[in-house]
Formats: sequence, C-alpha cells, structure tokens
Amino acid sequence: MTSPHHRGDRIVDLDVVRAIALIGVCVMNYHGYLQLRGAPKDAGFWGRVFDPAVGPLTTRFAATFVMVAGMGVSLLTQRSRETNDRTRRSTDRWTLLRRGVLLLSFGFFLDWVWPGTILFFYGAFFLAAAALFPLRSRWLLAVGAGAAVAGAALQWWALDRTTLGHATQWLFTGQAETHRSPRELLFDIVVRGTHPLFPWLAFLCIGMAIGRLLPFDARMRVRLALAGCICVATGYLLEHVLPWHEHLRSTHPFDRGLLFTLTATGTALTAISLIGWVAERTAQSPITHALAVTGRTTLSIYVLHVLVFNLFVDWLEWVSPNGLRTALLFALAFWAGAIVVANVWALRFAHGPLEWVYRRFGG
Repeated sequence: MTSPHHRGDRIVDLDVVRAIALIGVCVMNYHGYLQLRGAPKDAGFWGRVFDPAVGPLTTRFAATFVMVAGMGVSLLTQRSRETNDRTRRSTDRWTLLRRGVLLLSFGFFLDWVWPGTILFFYGAFFLAAAALFPLRSRWLLAVGAGAAVAGAALQWWALDRTTLGHATQWLFTGQAETHRSPRELLFDIVVRGTHPLFPWLAFLCIGMAIGRLLPFDARMRVRLALAGCICVATGYLLEHVLPWHEHLRSTHPFDRGLLFTLTATGTALTAISLIGWVAERTAQSPITHALAVTGRTTLSIYVLHVLVFNLFVDWLEWVSPNGLRTALLFALAFWAGAIVVANVWALRFAHGPLEWVYRRFGG
C-alpha cells in the first residue's frame, strides 16, 4: 500500500511545493511588473525583502520550481532508467523533446507580452533533460556544477573586458524575438535573459539527482534541509568576507555568480524538504488537497496570471501601479481565486486546459 502522499507515479508533496512556489513567483512578478509600470520602490524592510531585482526572495521561488521540474523528470524516466530499456528510454527522450519544443515555442511568443517569462527557458530545460536523464547522479551534479561555474566565469570575463574598455553588449544584451536571429535566440537560452542555462541548468540537474531518491523518508528530509541551510548560510557569509569584486561575490540573480547559485540551491532544498514534510503530515487536510490539485495545473495558472495582470492593470486599469501592498493584495487575491478555479475544474476534468494540450502534444 502506498503512503498517503504517494499516488501512483505522482508524489503529492511535489504538487504542493509546486503550488506554493508558483504563489511566490506570482507575488514577485506582480511586484516587479507593477514597478516597471511606474510603481514606487518601497524603502522599508519589507520593500528590501521583496525587491524584485536584488532582494533575498528574487528568483528563489523560480529556482525551486525548476528544481521540482528536475525531480519530475526523474519520476517520468524512472522505469526506463531502472530497466535500461532502450525503447522506453527513446520514448522518454522524445516525450521530453516534444514538451521542451512546445514550451520553448509558446514561451517565445508569450515573451512578447510578458518579457522575461520562465516558460521560454523552461522549454530549454526540458530539451537539456532529454539528453541528460540517462546520466548517473554524480555526472548530473557535475554538469550542474559546470553550468554554475560557466555562468560565473562569463560574468568574470565580461567584468574584466569592460574594465579594459571592451564592449560585451553583443553577448549580454538584446532579445531574440526583437532581432529574429538564431544567434540571438541561442544567446538568450544559454547566457542571458532571466533564467539562462548558465547557471540555471544547475537547479534542474540537482532536482534530477535528488528526484531519484523519492519518496523521501524523515532522515532524508532532515539531510536535505540541513544541506540547504548550510548552503544559504555559507553563501551569505562568503558574500561578506571574500575579497572579490562585488559582482563576483554577489548573491543577486542577475550577477549569476557562484554564491547566487549556492544560496538559491540552499533555499530550494530547504523549501522542498520542509514543505514536503508538512504536506506529508497533513495529507488528509482539505488545504493540502486543494494545494496539491492546484499544483497539478500550474502551467494553466501561470499563463492565467499573465492574462489577469494585463487585463486588470493594462486594459481595464482597475489596478494602479502602486507599492508593495498593492502587489501583495493583487497576487494573493489572484491566487485565492486560482485555487478555487483549479479545484472546481478538477471536479470534472483530469487535467488543466493547458496541461491537456501539453500532454496531448508531449505525451
């Protein structure tokens, strides 16, 4: 008999983590996009915490989301890896490739109305996963570490070249949907934008590695939480003591330094462990059930949060670009409605509308 938090080939804990991570993504997105439309920056403590550019929560929810995606890849490919069945392995690879192409293509066009959308990069993560999933865990971690080092090395190179008076804009600025250039598209995916493979591939690889340990027992949860706390503490300590240039020892996401990757990894590991533990302990709770159902429709809800923002802010102008309080109320009101809609939808349909398309195309 399976445990209450394990249903077939799904780990309900991950659905809850995914739902809560997307709540954070919506909060940070709404706050950041309202600022882009003229909302003032809050100077107080909470303004610094929720700062969408350099605050301690910036992209941490997205990093958790990517790590959970890696864990999902391991669940999807578990049978082909364990049996070493070439036919199943080929089927899994094509599933990941189709899903990656769909998300990459859809995200490319969504970026026109929601610049910086993670879906564009999410598709690239699945394309990478199609090649990486047969690797042993130690090699996955090595690839992830290499991506983190590559991202930091590129930033170091750019800083050095800029100091010497050379231009680096050709590598770090521009968007493919504007220039319609294959080179620009490749640079967007790999080295620039909001979630490039260097260093974000690290979160996917770590997720794929720890996903092979599912379902977690209590001892494993403690180890992951402890490792996460150590990563966060070490990263912020080194930020203050290393004698490097401020950009090289930065924990800010757009500096893409090693300390950013380290602290974001620690945050994600801690969140996955603790939220998963609470979900397991409260598996029969209506709240946990509602969050798990919502977590299975995150693709639809993510796109819906884009449409709702544009409807209420840009088209109807019912929400004005004000400060943090407006962003929080707007995001939480959206999520309260999204949870209700997702659970009502689930009474009649097995998948969300975009999840249905995703599965029909991707398998």
